[in-house]
Amino acid sequence: MPSPCCGKSMSVIGTRNRKSKESSGETKVYNIRRLRCDHCCRIHHELPDFLIPYKRYEAECIESVLTNPSTHAVPADESTLYRWFVWFNHFVDYWIHCLKSIMLRTTLEKVPLNLTSANSETALLRIGRLVGNAPKWLGRIVRPIVNFNLWLHTRSAFLSEDS
Repeated sequence: MPSPCCGKSMSVIGTRNRKSKESSGETKVYNIRRLRCDHCCRIHHELPDFLIPYKRYEAECIESVLTNPSTHAVPADESTLYRWFVWFNHFVDYWIHCLKSIMLRTTLEKVPLNLTSANSETALLRIGRLVGNAPKWLGRIVRPIVNFNLWLHTRSAFLSEDS
């Protein structure tokens, strides 16, 4: 597996536990491989498709809430649901541009035009035109963006200045 940073080979250096909540509310613990790039020495974690970087719920839960805000069955508090909507709406234009860039770089297929935020469609419809709206659409957004080292995170947003 090539490194998302520089495309060189990576070596397994260990594992770590990663907790995630299912739609039933049950917390599962997964053993995630840690990989180090042999060239640039950066460490990466090999996440399965159903986990989103820095999110504590499985992708299916987040996707369910984003797709059906009033009829979902995800056991999460309102502030968590609100943060998911803010997170999605904040990054959707960036993700669309990343996916278009990846398509152009890999020449997988023709890139749909007019997917910018100025379009009158909702964010879900615009993203659906790129990755489809069938189940697991969130994973189809995350995987290529992470693998091309374009995933932005906000995990340090709440750290103090001393950290």
